[in-house]
Amino acid sequence: MKAKRRAVTSSPRVAEQKYPTPAKRPTTPMGRGASVVVSMPANGRAVAAAPVAADAVDLSVDLGRGLVLPNPILVASGTFGYGVEYGDVVEVDRLGGICCKGTTLKARIGNPTPRVTETPGGMLNSIGLQNPGVDAVIEKYAETWTRWQTPVIVNVAGESVHDYVEVARRLDGVPGVAGIELNISCPNVGAGGLQFAIDAGAAGEVTAAVRRATDLPLLVKLSPNVADIRPIARAIADAGADALTAINTLSGIAVAPGRGRPLLGNIYGGLSGPAVKPVALRVVYEASQAVKIPVVAIGGVTELADVLDFLAVGAVAVQVGTAIFADPTLPVRLVDELAGEAGRRGMTTYRDLIGTALPKKAGAPSAKGVEYRP
Repeated sequence: MKAKRRAVTSSPRVAEQKYPTPAKRPTTPMGRGASVVVSMPANGRAVAAAPVAADAVDLSVDLGRGLVLPNPILVASGTFGYGVEYGDVVEVDRLGGICCKGTTLKARIGNPTPRVTETPGGMLNSIGLQNPGVDAVIEKYAETWTRWQTPVIVNVAGESVHDYVEVARRLDGVPGVAGIELNISCPNVGAGGLQFAIDAGAAGEVTAAVRRATDLPLLVKLSPNVADIRPIARAIADAGADALTAINTLSGIAVAPGRGRPLLGNIYGGLSGPAVKPVALRVVYEASQAVKIPVVAIGGVTELADVLDFLAVGAVAVQVGTAIFADPTLPVRLVDELAGEAGRRGMTTYRDLIGTALPKKAGAPSAKGVEYRP
């Protein structure tokens, strides 16, 4: 019999809603940090809403299956360890959620060095999912997670459907584990090394298998390394995912000094940081139109403006990643800044900011949108 799992509800469960959620009230931008919400009475004159105290703004977000975050600012997998590493410098309990380091069935030593290098506007990493394995993660960290108010979502990786399913089974019912985020940008050894994330059939298959194996809230992370994200997003949603996260890193390389070989020991690395934000915005924009489950954005968040951009294209929450290496306190500051911005606009909930840049009807795919015409 599975251990009874404690529901993670740091705030009252918000009403179920379809995503994307259009703004409930029109907004008129007046420059960053100075926007106001307007209402339209019968006489047709716009009336500015009174500011709302930041601590009165509802920041809670429902990701489905009982996973309610206290606010929409999370930390991304691979940038915050297992949370304990930052306990002395970050108010962990003020975060909306923690997506911990990628975890596999067995321990992994990772890729050969060098593994990381800076790039213009970001960084390349080729860590190779170094981790002690799921059993060691549970033994070492789960008890600590139970003492935190912030939900911990375990990022799970694997090389086969069996790997993902077995890790999910071992996490199911473990106190302190609030949910699972599937990293499906991994080679499927049963399909010649093709990544699960770039094929709709494979993405749906692994999602469905994990969904059958666990009652935990299930998030699935999209890869940007595809021509059209929409069929993959739909396949994952149809297979039972509770939410999507987007995006994983872009594939890239760096050249070593002397230019005689690639710099990274594994040749290829994942590009992250501000350089990937336009791509992440595009994927979130398209995925939000293709599915009705929540989308959590990742990619180049360094300030409040980035958070507002991702909310505008349909994200219900964001993950902060690469910027944490330069400033670990950034995610907590963003929580306060988002509440302050919503309050200045007279909003009682940040959800009024979601989907304001989405079209009324689903638009054409980006594969057509980026064609250049003479």
